[in-house]
Amino acid sequence: MKIQFSEIITSTAQLREVMGYPSHRVIDIVIPKLDKHCRAFIAKSPLLFIASSNSRGNMDISPKGDPPGFVKILDDNTLAIPDRPGNRRADTFQNILENSQVGLIFLVPGKGETLRISGSAMIVRDIPLRESMAMNGKIPNFALIVNIKEAFFHCAKCMLRSKVWQSENWESIDNLPSLAQTMIDAANLKESVEEIQSLIEQDERFGLY
Repeated sequence: MKIQFSEIITSTAQLREVMGYPSHRVIDIVIPKLDKHCRAFIAKSPLLFIASSNSRGNMDISPKGDPPGFVKILDDNTLAIPDRPGNRRADTFQNILENSQVGLIFLVPGKGETLRISGSAMIVRDIPLRESMAMNGKIPNFALIVNIKEAFFHCAKCMLRSKVWQSENWESIDNLPSLAQTMIDAANLKESVEEIQSLIEQDERFGLY
């Protein structure tokens, strides 16, 4: 049965009545291109999340990770993100072919603030660019180009609340299922947990690049 809610916000006026408005200090930090602080942050970042949607508004968020500085800054308004081997779902790419608008969040381990970037994206295969992003002698098949519209730093409150960088506060993960178990349960796979786990470990060992 669908859950029913009695107080639903349906207008900006209702939202702002409760939340209020941001100060000029929050509004004015949004810039239309990378500055030296954005460049320094991206150079230290080993992990980003990219949000995209298709033409019907169905959303996806995908993580991208590599050694720090894996995202190449081509100029003040252009980033290049290498595409490493994955599960071939290509959700982000499929979305971008229908709707080029994307949002990025860059993280730096131990740093509370995050860098948020929005803009439009396209998929390219220019050989010199792909060769410049090779890892372990392997050239990515694609590069995702992001043309920046807005960039700004987001405050550390979510990191402070979650204590995500403080390992002494992490919850035990002993009772969480393995990826192999979740795959078997979700897809009703016939293989055993051990067989699927072996495939996962093989892919992690030989399929990173």
